[in-house]
Amino acid sequence: MQGSSFVHRAGNNAAEPHAQLRLQARELEGVFLTTLMKEMFSGIDTEASFAQETWRGMQAEHFATAMAEAGGVGLADSLMADLIALQESAARSTI
Repeated sequence: MQGSSFVHRAGNNAAEPHAQLRLQARELEGVFLTTLMKEMFSGIDTEASFAQETWRGMQAEHFATAMAEAGGVGLADSLMADLIALQESAARSTI
């Protein structure tokens, strides 16, 4: 899954010049939230079967998706400034 279900693909939206960067930042936040949820569930001490472990993984992804769709934890927003700065720096270095 790796965060792909967290973001509605925007397509080519000319109204937002940084739409691709926002998409990447949200996907990274989704991956982070999924990892966070999976680690949280791994701390539960049970004698889990393969089916239970699979269910826990799916549950972690569901919780992470719900968190991301509700606005996430702000990671994507804080990443945007860095991503924009990197993109502008790369553009200046190629001139």
